[in-house]
Amino acid sequence: MIDETGAGLGKMTKEKALTLAKEKGLDLIEIVPSAKPPVARIMSFDKFRYHQEKKLKKQRVQQKTQEMKQVQISVKEAKHDLEMKAGRVNKFLEEGHPVEIMMVLRGREKANRGFAHEKLDTFVKLINPEHKVIMQPRSGGRGIIMHVAKK
Repeated sequence: MIDETGAGLGKMTKEKALTLAKEKGLDLIEIVPSAKPPVARIMSFDKFRYHQEKKLKKQRVQQKTQEMKQVQISVKEAKHDLEMKAGRVNKFLEEGHPVEIMMVLRGREKANRGFAHEKLDTFVKLINPEHKVIMQPRSGGRGIIMHVAKK
């Protein structure tokens, strides 16, 4: 048993704890039900709920969210353009973000997917070697998509 100030009251029966809480005009809240014997506290339930919500909100803020970054490349792009975009992918990977590489295919480029896969392979070779492929290249709506992340 813990009272409203945080002082320990020791072991007591459930009925005795309920009467003590009722005398003080507060609620009896079971804090750790898995403990032997269970730990209960005398306090306002509204105050308890407020602190629980505050703790959950703080945990959500501290949780690091990984955002999927996207880089689009084309079959027609020159080597220098691919090197620039590979540098951007390297920067995203260093920051810890997974990256989606999307090769956009337009018109007749869709008919020559073999060449597009070769171009995508050369682009992946430009990326920092410290990466792993999460999703192998596969054909999507507007082209070929693959996912990479830091090892």
